[in-house]
Amino acid sequence: MHNTRTLGLELVALGLTIATAAALGPFGIGVIRYHTSASGLNQITGGDAAALLLVAPACIAAGILSLRGHRAAPALALAPALFAAYTYAQLICGEEYGQRPGNNERFFPLLYLAFALGCTAAVTSWRVIGRTAPPAPAPRLRRTAAATLFTVVLLLAAQHLPALADAMRDTPQRTEYLASPTAFWLVKLMDLGLVAPAAFVTGAGLLRDAAWARPPMYALVGAYTLLGASVTGMAITMIVRHDPAASQAFAAGFGALTLAFAALTYVLCRPLFGADTQPPGSRATRRQAALPARGGADGQDRAVTGTGAL
Repeated sequence: MHNTRTLGLELVALGLTIATAAALGPFGIGVIRYHTSASGLNQITGGDAAALLLVAPACIAAGILSLRGHRAAPALALAPALFAAYTYAQLICGEEYGQRPGNNERFFPLLYLAFALGCTAAVTSWRVIGRTAPPAPAPRLRRTAAATLFTVVLLLAAQHLPALADAMRDTPQRTEYLASPTAFWLVKLMDLGLVAPAAFVTGAGLLRDAAWARPPMYALVGAYTLLGASVTGMAITMIVRHDPAASQAFAAGFGALTLAFAALTYVLCRPLFGADTQPPGSRATRRQAALPARGGADGQDRAVTGTGAL
């Protein structure tokens, strides 16, 4: 299909853009210098490591699958596409411009390209996945995915609400707010205003076995696998660099959470790699449909006439 080829090109371009931005950032050669605190820079470094080593290859792999017309490609594409939209929106808008030194505004076209390609690939994959008809997960797996998404809501609430309550005081005390207030409010807005409601609604839809809940299920579970890896990279970088806000327990916890999400993503996506791997209407499917039936001496197919081995 034309859309699968378009999606493939978008994903390959997104992967190359993410790799370029990460290589130019603090994890790579350090050409991009972000307007943020030392702790914020440690977090960006860890996030760039995950982006370069995990997200960019995932984009390119999903893009190659999409170019080949594989039906798993749209579901796999949602995760890195949303990761890019989420991450690069924060890297563009979450810096302390005018307050801290840096030059990342000079690389706005590159960062914006990653954001725009992420949004575009997410929309394209969402349109394609509706025509590929991904199989419904088994009831137990569906309930597990729903419970996982409800857990995401609880984790986000536990992570953000105490800090939010502190920031609303007359004299906030938490370092994460005092060091980078712009990034603080942007993350709170995106996580509590967008991610948590989407996870809750999708979990509720999965419990009702609603077909519309399947695309956001792939998107949220897959994206949280990548985001979990990114946060784990941030936590490890903070430990290595002796950041005052570093926590070994936090790093270990998010590492375990990332592995759990990766396992769930694998189980959810494994049926997409079955025998019928071509989406409806793809070139390979049309070629297969055009092949004449092969049968016995009379030209009829044995499976149709019932004259098989039995």
